[in-house]
Amino acid sequence: MAKKWYVVQTYSGQENSVKEALERRVKSMNFEDKIYQVLSPEESYEETKKDGKKVVKTRKIYPGYLFIEFEVIDEVDDKAWFMVRNTPGVTGFLGSSGKGTKPSPVRQSEMDSILMKMGKMEKPQFEFKAGDKVEVVNGPFKGQIVDVSSVNEATQIVTVLIDMFGRLTPSELPATDVKKI
Repeated sequence: MAKKWYVVQTYSGQENSVKEALERRVKSMNFEDKIYQVLSPEESYEETKKDGKKVVKTRKIYPGYLFIEFEVIDEVDDKAWFMVRNTPGVTGFLGSSGKGTKPSPVRQSEMDSILMKMGKMEKPQFEFKAGDKVEVVNGPFKGQIVDVSSVNEATQIVTVLIDMFGRLTPSELPATDVKKI
């Protein structure tokens, strides 16, 4: 069993009310063991008013979308998926073509960056430098031992040299997709 994040579309401007409705339904229908979190990602920013005073405001990072963390065995539980899909204000799952098809989960590296933006997760300590040997732990190159050619701490991106068809090819990977050997 694993936890995976999925994206739900809502009407823009109604994210908070749909989030509250979903949380109430999860509790009332005893889905706490299937649905762990419902997030409406926001970020804070400073705005200077005409009189020179600074005010801290928040804005939606993804207007019209909610992120839901499900317990997944092979795919999303049918009853939990049906309950979310039929919550008032939910227009559908992102990555689902409708007609009863299951949605695609959000990649964990993408979700980690969203959680970091929201301040719900701390940035991992950057431990890589050019010349280090690392193992790729996610993605199509999983299990390969590669050399780091450069790092970008601001974006948490590691550029590694991957052997493809006998040539070293630079590839950018999220820092969460590699581990130091």
